[in-house]
Amino acid sequence: MKEECLICGAPLEYLEADILMECEICHKKENSKTRCVHGHYVCNECHTQGLDSIIGVCLQETSKDPVSILEKMMDLPFCHMHGPEHHVMVGAALLTAAKNAGADLDLRQALAEIINRGKCVPGGSCGFWGACGAGISSGMFISILSQSTPLSNEPFALSHLMTSRSLARIGEIGGPRCCKRDSFLSILCAVDFVNEHFGIEMEKHEVICRYSPQNNQCIGKRCPFSRANH
Repeated sequence: MKEECLICGAPLEYLEADILMECEICHKKENSKTRCVHGHYVCNECHTQGLDSIIGVCLQETSKDPVSILEKMMDLPFCHMHGPEHHVMVGAALLTAAKNAGADLDLRQALAEIINRGKCVPGGSCGFWGACGAGISSGMFISILSQSTPLSNEPFALSHLMTSRSLARIGEIGGPRCCKRDSFLSILCAVDFVNEHFGIEMEKHEVICRYSPQNNQCIGKRCPFSRANH
């Protein structure tokens, strides 16, 4: 098997109902539907240890291409093939590229905010909520960029439209899970959306996946980023 359980490498299983489990790393007890077939469980907080390191990467970045920025984050030691870290990294890459493309925002403050918000979206939300965290992260990005609140008018609408576009594209491709694929899809949707609604021109390049050898659930040629399609 390739990367699955962070403790033993065995496949993960998803349960019908929450059960109380203890994290193998920090020993915190909490309810979850996810564990490996040998019973190991790692909480979201431990799964994303090291996530704060993206702040330094983003503050030093000059690129206007959010996919390029995202791939640099994916190469950091804390990032796994799948996991809730992607729920933060999508928005962080977009905020950084938008800032470099001329967006008026305090990047350090915006990155701290996307980390706080993204960490609230648990692993498995794609299957259990019907809303992939990568797609939600693109909506968080628009919310931060437009300074949306629950009482806003246009910013409220725009952040929902962004999330819906990302999720629609993810749904068109279908499952099973691939945090890399869904992250790329969400970012590419956001690049076009921001140009359309904010006049901010980020950059994008042809994405060819280099992560499929690590993904037990890779959908192969059905993925728009598969090497076989390029």
